[in-house]
Amino acid sequence: MAIAGADIGHQRKGLPPVTGVSGVWWGGRTSSSICWESLVASSYPSLTRALAEALVDVLRFVDGSEDEQMDQDDAVRVMEGVAHVVSALAGDQRQELVGLVGEMAAAETDPDRREFLEGFPEGFGLIDGPC
Repeated sequence: MAIAGADIGHQRKGLPPVTGVSGVWWGGRTSSSICWESLVASSYPSLTRALAEALVDVLRFVDGSEDEQMDQDDAVRVMEGVAHVVSALAGDQRQELVGLVGEMAAAETDPDRREFLEGFPEGFGLIDGPC
């Protein structure tokens, strides 16, 4: 992707077209920024997968935090807040997240993280527990 007008100046000077740069609107102006997508290949197949991975890592940190790392009342509020949000997802969204977490658990080599992933759907209200 090129910034409009940037290629014209480069063409006049005999330079190659600008690539890998996109315009970013910030504070009433457009500024150039590097489009990292073209420079670094993502290790995630989708934004949803990347966000699910990040969410699990944050929640696992919060869940395992000690008093010195995080106030335990705040930790409980974070965990309950996430449980509320994910339990309120539409049925197809909940199933998508359950599927993603299941894929993550199946591929996980760290036993502690795998255990957290396996308990995630029930623990965060995505599925009902055993009867």
